[in-house]
Amino acid sequence: MNIEFSAYSLRRKVAREAALLLYTMQEKEFKQAKERAAKILGLRIMPTNLEVAEELDSIADEYEGPERKERLIRMRREALEIMEILKEFNPRLIGSVWRGTANKNSDIDIVVFSQNEDSVIDVLRGKGFKITRVKRTSAIKNGSGEALHVYVSFPSGDEAEVTVKGLEDMHREERCEIYGDQKKGLSLDQLREVVKKNPLQRFLPGKRRI
Repeated sequence: MNIEFSAYSLRRKVAREAALLLYTMQEKEFKQAKERAAKILGLRIMPTNLEVAEELDSIADEYEGPERKERLIRMRREALEIMEILKEFNPRLIGSVWRGTANKNSDIDIVVFSQNEDSVIDVLRGKGFKITRVKRTSAIKNGSGEALHVYVSFPSGDEAEVTVKGLEDMHREERCEIYGDQKKGLSLDQLREVVKKNPLQRFLPGKRRI
């Protein structure tokens, strides 16, 4: 029992260090953050992505206080604003703003589906959204091909990344590498309900915490 507790304690120590590296943006990916954290602490034990995510959540609460909840509500409302005007493209809110775990470094992640990428950009520009940059990735993880990433900024300073995928990817299931569940996200109707009834609701497997 003591050995098991000790191993758990060391894993959480590495997880905390990795989470700090992510929170301070010294690392961007969980894998690299965990490896660097273990090296810093001189340990060979490796935490799970979930353990790092839980520590990152705690750190954000500690550093950001009540402002964190205010930010989440604002970002979900901003996401709703974009999704309303992109409703013809079957938008879904994903990422930390969907989960309810957003922190000061988070952006709004929205995925839409269309065979005509330019039409998505045209709708955003037509509604007065400020597009700061556009990027293409050559391959979609758990997808069928290329994706276009359109970055939109808000007066608040928040940024949204709108990822345009092909129609063939609309019903493709994708498993979350952090929480291990299916990345369902929120549809437009579902986000409307969340913003109206419980804007701080979390979507984490096996728990619902505010």
